[in-house]
Amino acid sequence: MKIVDVVCSKGRTGFYFDDQRAIKAGAGHDGFTYIGQPVTEGFKSVRQAGEAVSVMLVLEDGQIAYGDCAAVQYSGAGGRDPLFLADDFIPVIEKMIKPRLVGRELSSFRTLAEEIDSLNDDNGKRIHTALRYGVTQAILDGVAKAKKQLMCEVVAEEYNTTVSDKAIAIFTQSGDDRYNNVDKMIIKAAEVLPHGLINNVKEKLGENGELLVKYVAWLRDRVAQLKTTGEYQPVLHIDVYGTIGQAFNNDVERIVTYMRELEKTAAPLKLRIEGPVDVEERERQIEVLAQITSRLHEEKINVEIVADEWCNTLQDIKDFADKGAGDMLQIKTPDLGGINNTIEAVLYCHEKGVGAYQGGTCNETNRSAEVCVHAAMATKPVQILAKPGMGVDEGYMIVYNEMQRILAVRNARK
Repeated sequence: MKIVDVVCSKGRTGFYFDDQRAIKAGAGHDGFTYIGQPVTEGFKSVRQAGEAVSVMLVLEDGQIAYGDCAAVQYSGAGGRDPLFLADDFIPVIEKMIKPRLVGRELSSFRTLAEEIDSLNDDNGKRIHTALRYGVTQAILDGVAKAKKQLMCEVVAEEYNTTVSDKAIAIFTQSGDDRYNNVDKMIIKAAEVLPHGLINNVKEKLGENGELLVKYVAWLRDRVAQLKTTGEYQPVLHIDVYGTIGQAFNNDVERIVTYMRELEKTAAPLKLRIEGPVDVEERERQIEVLAQITSRLHEEKINVEIVADEWCNTLQDIKDFADKGAGDMLQIKTPDLGGINNTIEAVLYCHEKGVGAYQGGTCNETNRSAEVCVHAAMATKPVQILAKPGMGVDEGYMIVYNEMQRILAVRNARK
């Protein structure tokens, strides 16, 4: 089955681009937006509408396979590629990618995906992660349509894995509405919650971490109050965006002591803390996260550390895993570029005995989320992010329903 045309359309994502550096520097809220000037290159305002590009492959039998190019909410921060705007990048697809795809046979996802993922632009720099992400999604869909398989089955066949016969745990994120949204999560029995968006020391963490302790206590009590079955014990997973390091001057021993307090507060629920520090430099980030992870293990403090900032590429995932920089690594799917890298990253985490969290961003689309579900079902990460958006219901619905479709179709075949 050959590709006969490539068609692009401009799209919206499920959330927004936010200038993380400006927010960390104190940009204040004004309703749903932020006050102040952006500081990261490319941003016109601290918060602006998220954009995507749908890449559609027209196959010779008339079928259309597609994927969505999208970039993370905090583009341009933490070593990531710059802001992804559709009008800037559709011409790049037309010029660089379309000529490579038209006329190609859709016989192997892995081969064609790796080719596109390794493309350089005219300046010799790797093409934007969002381009690689969306085009490889479309390729995976195209190969699945050509072979009359599910996308997860194509991945399993080409990477020598087996498709999961049970659902992957879904992690839901609250955004700033960290109380009402938690109620939604508990009602829908989300396995992992709430993300929390703890991205400001003064307003959300507390100068001594006291606001987060209070919030964890509320989460524990709210789960107990609203759960409908005794078996429901969600994992508490809170992203703190380096604010613990900010509050405690990146002092590892003070951080470890604070983690013990959080562990006791969360009990009997299991606790994960994502991004406890952000030291603004990759090698140092690995070093400090490894120290914190090691000390927690030594002290038998049952809080899992999740790596995020500076853990962006497949090579980053490997380096963080090799050096024990976290109990779990977020594989932030758009940051890795080609979806083939997400697959490789999850499998590498399995190999190294590190928890794989197949994440992403609220700033994706329904399509990228659906394709990511297929990658997850073929590689079995510990958890997958409900995406896109911050409203809980929509992202959870998209991921949950696609997973259930996969299970139902495969069960029906038996």
